[in-house]
Amino acid sequence: MEYHNPVLLHASVDGLNIKPDGIYVDVTFGGGGHSREILNRLGSNGKLFAFDQDEDALANSIIDERFVLINENFRYLKRFLRFHGIQKVDGILADLGVSSHQFDKGERGFSTRFDAELDMRMSQKNDLNAFRVVNEYDAENLKRVFLDYGELKNAPAIARVIIEARENTPIRNTEQLKIVLGRFYQHTKAIKYWRKCTKR
Repeated sequence: MEYHNPVLLHASVDGLNIKPDGIYVDVTFGGGGHSREILNRLGSNGKLFAFDQDEDALANSIIDERFVLINENFRYLKRFLRFHGIQKVDGILADLGVSSHQFDKGERGFSTRFDAELDMRMSQKNDLNAFRVVNEYDAENLKRVFLDYGELKNAPAIARVIIEARENTPIRNTEQLKIVLGRFYQHTKAIKYWRKCTKR
């Protein structure tokens, strides 16, 4: 499966100062680029645990007895390491954020380039998707989402416009949401960021 190529791959893995017999964790496995480079530097007694809650990442798994891929959010890191009998590790690598793979798959609902159902779930096992947030959250919770995660100063106005629009019909896809928020998105940091990402 095509995935994004890690930026600064060697520099980031260099920072781990890999010990051949060390134990390492890649908490955002994705396409496996970082994990493959870590494995290249590990000896036969080394161990690498990788986490990714996105089911798409499973297609990139690595067949290597030193490697374990865990299809869960890395917030459960301690639990799974304990399960595997690991008390401490020598390094943890985290390449946080949304990958270009997720932007490039229109049906995931992350990109404004495609008209797709509102989704934006990092894991399809999660019941909460963007459709539910946009159509079910009240004004206060919508405002909190836009303020806390989008750092949008006009979050109250955005929340108000969404609630007014959904009174007539549910906002089901990215194109509808773009139309509803048309008066805002030319000037918001969120859309500027989206545009920057989708041009890669």
